[in-house]
Amino acid sequence: MEVIKTALEGVVILEPRIFNDQRGYFFESFSQREFDEKIRPIRFVQDNESRSTRGVLRGLHYQRMPYTQSKLVRCTQGAVLDVAVDIRKGSPTFGQHVAVELTALNHRQLFIPRGFAHGFAVLSNEAVFEYKCDNFYAPEADGGISILDETLGIDWRMTFEEAILSEKDLRHPKLAEAHLDFDINDKLY
Repeated sequence: MEVIKTALEGVVILEPRIFNDQRGYFFESFSQREFDEKIRPIRFVQDNESRSTRGVLRGLHYQRMPYTQSKLVRCTQGAVLDVAVDIRKGSPTFGQHVAVELTALNHRQLFIPRGFAHGFAVLSNEAVFEYKCDNFYAPEADGGISILDETLGIDWRMTFEEAILSEKDLRHPKLAEAHLDFDINDKLY
């Protein structure tokens, strides 16, 4: 596995070593030992999967303290534009984002640590998206930033008129109005 750093400290792209032959391909999608050595020690406790159609925008989600989550995400069918936004107050990259195309063909994964909001846009006709989380989902700690917040400068590769959003995601506040309890000095894991 190759670890590719991004412009946001702690957010990394994982690129697996793929073995191809006449039968197809093989790769390790996750190795606890290698993750702990190359990124940081972690214990994932919950796996999630979603299926969405072209134009779906999900996010930008996070969980408030003390239920924050790190996520390791990948697209196993189709293609998505995956986005992480730094929401740690005092961070030199606060409000900045990283956008990475994750596809079933490139097999890339994105690690999003605690203190970042996460979302994605479906670029293919259909996409299956998988998440590994290091904390259990806590509905009372749901938080979100509006995908429609233009101050974030995210190019979702579609217009908002063609985007399909949930009612919940439409109600998220802009970053400037969001309830954020993350600080750059907090020990989040």
